[in-house]
Amino acid sequence: MNLGSRSLLAGLALALAGLAPALAAPTVPAPRVAEHPASVAPRDGTDPRLTRDLFVRRTLAARAGAAFREIAREPQALWLTGGPEPTRHTREYVRRAEAADRTPMLVVYNIPGRDCGQFSAQPSPVSGAQYRAYVRAVAAGLTDSHPLVVLEPDALSFVGDTGCGGQGARLALLRDAVRVLGAAGAWVYVDAGNSGWQPPGRMARLLQRVDVAGARGFATNVAHTRAKVDELAYARAIAARLARRGISGVHAVIDVGRSGAGRAGPDPRDYCNPVAARLGEPPRTVFSGVVDALLWIKPPGESDGYCNGGPAAGEFFPSGACRLMGQSWAYYDDYRRVCVG
Repeated sequence: MNLGSRSLLAGLALALAGLAPALAAPTVPAPRVAEHPASVAPRDGTDPRLTRDLFVRRTLAARAGAAFREIAREPQALWLTGGPEPTRHTREYVRRAEAADRTPMLVVYNIPGRDCGQFSAQPSPVSGAQYRAYVRAVAAGLTDSHPLVVLEPDALSFVGDTGCGGQGARLALLRDAVRVLGAAGAWVYVDAGNSGWQPPGRMARLLQRVDVAGARGFATNVAHTRAKVDELAYARAIAARLARRGISGVHAVIDVGRSGAGRAGPDPRDYCNPVAARLGEPPRTVFSGVVDALLWIKPPGESDGYCNGGPAAGEFFPSGACRLMGQSWAYYDDYRRVCVG
């Protein structure tokens, strides 16, 4: 759906006008979320990802002129989208995380036919051979690190969509990526769409075909806006169906960066820089049952493309960040200082 583009100032004006009712302070403000205490990697052979905090990357603060201090201090994933020197960029990022004794989060997002040719498609087509080489270049940068890697948002959910060309041997490419990235030490989470897209049974079959048994598990709701309660149920339903197929012990991570509006969130057709989306709860690891973590995989304020006032996909835009923060007490200081003035 092409909703057109607007200038940044126009997008900000519309965002603030629509959020005016959210400015009234409640009688009893919600408590602030405490900072996670520092953790030390264990010396007993336990995987350090089970005890470490998540790495906080500083690029959002830099891109936003350090204005959005509260959301910039939260852990957010680094997206690898096919740019030059993937090995160097990956290595530099994970080394900073390891030096800080934190767990880095990365997203590999460069599959042929990415985003079904929509706002986040590659500027030029990517072949299967190029993709395999790119995955290996990323894996070469993961040496001696302990990352979480979300693999190809939306890729499985678009499998079989007759309107999406150029996918190539997508299932084979994902299967290869699971193997290569896992061998490099990553906990790989294959993207599984969201609770409003593919039913759990179909998604479990697709995950089996890309060898999710060789990965840590799967991811849901990446860059989407479904309520956390629905995503938790979806993750458990997928895991249960995989178990029936003899694949047990899989884990899930859930993107809650845009889930704060709950079931009153955006219309499913409003998927690109959705105007009704709100920030979800702060990202953290939980390691509870099927779920490993609730994360901000899609960085708040990062554009999905030229829609609803956004710039090019991947660019930060203040009006988008302001929209997301409109009803979030945990980040109200940012909203009041930057978005209201």
